Amino acid sequence: MSDLHLLHPSSPGAPRRVPGGAGASDPEDDLAALYPHDLPTGGRPVRVRANLVTTVDGAGAGEDASSRSISGPADLRLLVLLRSLADVVLVGAGTARSESYGRVRVRPALAERRRHLGQGPAPALAVVTRTGRIPDALAEPPEGAGAVLALTCAAAGDAALDTLRSSLGEDAVLVAGSTDVDLRAAAQALADRGLVRVLCEGGPSLLRAVVAADLLDELCLTTSPLLVAGDGPRALVGPALERHLRLRSLLLAEEESTLLARWDVER
Repeated sequence: MSDLHLLHPSSPGAPRRVPGGAGASDPEDDLAALYPHDLPTGGRPVRVRANLVTTVDGAGAGEDASSRSISGPADLRLLVLLRSLADVVLVGAGTARSESYGRVRVRPALAERRRHLGQGPAPALAVVTRTGRIPDALAEPPEGAGAVLALTCAAAGDAALDTLRSSLGEDAVLVAGSTDVDLRAAAQALADRGLVRVLCEGGPSLLRAVVAADLLDELCLTTSPLLVAGDGPRALVGPALERHLRLRSLLLAEEESTLLARWDVER
């Protein structure tokens, strides 16, 4: 795996190179130092970080309608790390289905870091579903993986909610909102469970809703060196909105020509 080169910030004391995957006792320490998942501040219940990959022309998926085809080693390395730092991974049911999500696992070395931070062995996976339906694979509880939560609404109906509770457990189904999932209420419900470091992985509609609800604190955006054109989704889809961002760090995976940017949402 290629090294990552720090392009920003450019202060003299900042590390200029993040080692690749071999030759160090814990090669992720330097990278983790650039991506701490801070605790919420200012009375906010959770700290929400989003992570996604796009092509240079802004596509959020390749010809196969999946983000996997536009990802690469550096992006996957960051994904693994960011998941290991979160209390809960937030994803829309459609994305969980199209990207074949399973319960979240963490490598032993990263699980040890979680233990020192007082976190559980693996982050939970919170699936946002207006209909009350989630992929069948998420109802299976493999050993060593995180829990699955369903964030849904009353409009899903009693039958769907009963099915969810039967497959995931009574406490794993959080009803937030009447006709649609109220993300602010859902965020508070996660915080009430001690799940305050939230990693949102999309899809594009959910990410736009998170931004619109003023829940997004930072964005980790990988830019893959591809042009794909077509009519695939962008990073966010839906009615127009505007938020200003401030660049916190920028890394280059030189061998891949991939950029890893960390942006703060300005308030």
